[in-house]
Amino acid sequence: MAAFLKETQSIKEAVSLINGIDQNKFSRLLSRILQKLHLKGERTFSEEEEDKLQAALSLDKQALGLVLETSAFILEQAVYNNVKPAALKLQLEAVNLSPERAEAVSQAWASAGPDLAERLRLGIFTPKKLEQVGWQLNLQMAQSRQAKLKAPHAVLELGLSTEASEGVEKVFVEFSHQELLDFYNKVSFPLEAVQTQLDSLT
Repeated sequence: MAAFLKETQSIKEAVSLINGIDQNKFSRLLSRILQKLHLKGERTFSEEEEDKLQAALSLDKQALGLVLETSAFILEQAVYNNVKPAALKLQLEAVNLSPERAEAVSQAWASAGPDLAERLRLGIFTPKKLEQVGWQLNLQMAQSRQAKLKAPHAVLELGLSTEASEGVEKVFVEFSHQELLDFYNKVSFPLEAVQTQLDSLT
């Protein structure tokens, strides 16, 4: 299998830091990362927890960030490349992670990897659902160069949610009059076709 980990400067720095972390603390860190990795956009640790981690691991904020990001990256790559635990251990040792730390990652991956892969797969195929729609119309009446300018702008507020996340993600889209007209013309026909198909099923 081709190596998915390249010994970049960032990886070298992270490996050096990880090799200096206590084995038990590193194993607990991996366990937490594996629990949260499928939740995109959600932090693995709160700011307060990161402050405590910095003290517990004797790392500054930047070093801790590098350790967390690199550990998550390694596990994500293991998912996407469908790597077996033994192959993962070899790849980690090839970038100079200590045998003990590489074994810790391999064991954590062996126990939690299949579940993580399934949760990530569900996250990829779980679509976002439109929960709310709001709108606002702004009308710019003049500019210094054009006294009689009338430039309407519509702002749509879309509230999206997924099964994996709590709450609603808000997306704002601004349209000029022409952009809104183009958008309507592009989506109205497909939406009518979908509605017709749905009606034929009921």
